[in-house]
Amino acid sequence: QVQLQESGPGLVKPSQTLSLTCTVSGGSITTNYIWWNWIRQPPGKGMEWIGSITYSGSTYYSPSLKSRTSISRDTSENQFTLQLSSVTPEDTAVYYCARISSSSNNAYDYWGQGTQVTVSS
Repeated sequence: QVQLQESGPGLVKPSQTLSLTCTVSGGSITTNYIWWNWIRQPPGKGMEWIGSITYSGSTYYSPSLKSRTSISRDTSENQFTLQLSSVTPEDTAVYYCARISSSSNNAYDYWGQGTQVTVSS
């Protein structure tokens, strides 16, 4: 059973960099044809895809967030990390990591529980 767990600070000050880590267990982040994603849901709004890192280490970002986003991975720890720079209160959201697998018809098949991040001074 694959499990994903987000971790990181719950409070970030404006203009700082938000950094979250997703730790994966029950499967390797280098397994072929799997994409590892960051998604967020601001209060009262829908889900927003932030970006992905693939099994081979390629990265893809939402155009609206690309200039502030970096996703990386640590294969030795089986983790991938989100960094979002120059945050504002509009970046307040529940942040999720999730998996897309070709074996699941490219649908999200595993999710972390989500972590609340508040941007406030």
